[in-house]
Amino acid sequence: MRADTNADLDEFRARVRAFIADRNPGVKHHTGVRAPDADFVPAIRKWTADLFAAGYLGGEWPEQYGGSSDWDLRKAFVVAEELATGQTWLPIGAYALAAPAILDFGTDAQKDHYLPRIRSGEDIWCQLFSEPGAGSDLASLRTRARLDGDHYIVDGQKVWTTNGQHADVGYLLARTDQDAPKHKGITAFAIDMTLPGIDVRPLREITGTTDFNEVFFDGVRVPASAVIGEVDNGWTVANSSLAHERTGVAAMASELQLNVGRLVDLARPRFGESSVRREVGRIATHATVVDLMSRRAQSRMLAGQTEITDAPTVKIFFSDTNLAMTEAGMRLEGADGIATEGDTAAVDDGWWQDAYLYARAWTIAGGTNEVLKNVIAERGLGLPRDPAWHRPRSSTP
Repeated sequence: MRADTNADLDEFRARVRAFIADRNPGVKHHTGVRAPDADFVPAIRKWTADLFAAGYLGGEWPEQYGGSSDWDLRKAFVVAEELATGQTWLPIGAYALAAPAILDFGTDAQKDHYLPRIRSGEDIWCQLFSEPGAGSDLASLRTRARLDGDHYIVDGQKVWTTNGQHADVGYLLARTDQDAPKHKGITAFAIDMTLPGIDVRPLREITGTTDFNEVFFDGVRVPASAVIGEVDNGWTVANSSLAHERTGVAAMASELQLNVGRLVDLARPRFGESSVRREVGRIATHATVVDLMSRRAQSRMLAGQTEITDAPTVKIFFSDTNLAMTEAGMRLEGADGIATEGDTAAVDDGWWQDAYLYARAWTIAGGTNEVLKNVIAERGLGLPRDPAWHRPRSSTP
């Protein structure tokens, strides 16, 4: 099976495109996974509800929770592509991770409570996984949850929590067994972000925005009913929900193609220079390769033949090409590249400057490119681990 189009998908794409054009909450001015201003969050909640109500999100869910019996994964790819090329907002937060966790491991009470609130936009979720010392090596997390009667007492810190300042519910991983091997003894929770003892501190980034947050837990009492799945089995829950996120490759490729169009427009006045033509041509070619790699990954998903290397490979090539594209855009602006939003000299009101500053984040978010290359080498190609990691220390000077 291939991720090709057909008449039905073309008709579906046209309906999605028209829906987005008619109902979207506004143009997304910055590239990447960004947090809106607080006063824009109600519009995002309504937009989330509209997308779910129209069947463009959550179609893969069981029918009793609002899913569709005839849902096709190819439609999910179409929706992701159209949202990216429509330059509008996606629902913010970690609902795409939390919903599969609740569906696959949650109790009936959790499903009945959380799933309708995700669909209505009432609950925005945040992902509480990464920590200062547990990013790429997530299993090294140190946030603790200690059982105390019918509650857990949570203490610790999370970081890089996107949209944490807007979240109603957090998808938390915490260590519940300090003596277990590091991939064991971890439990998943659905935690109310308004509980006493939770302190969300927005991080001001180099872009000038606050997309990420630090989240501190100081003696937070979490009901035992908030556990998702089995106690000490949170690693399985987290990995299962991460595996459900399958449309990212389509969205990344579509956004890259769109932004390469921006680069072509920026460079057009200098197409008489062979060096400019070569650079833009090279980046456009790499973007086409990313798109083809994305299509291949989608085809493998549709055929049920996904390999561990598929998504990491697309993500690496996307982020490297995106970084090269923004660097080229800044060079093409010349001295005007030092301008920012609001400056009269800034092209597209500083879009290139913001994209350039954010581009490095894409090489880190979702697993650093260096770690993903190791995943491809070791788990995909079966190559040995770096011997330096296992080389014993010499006992002699």
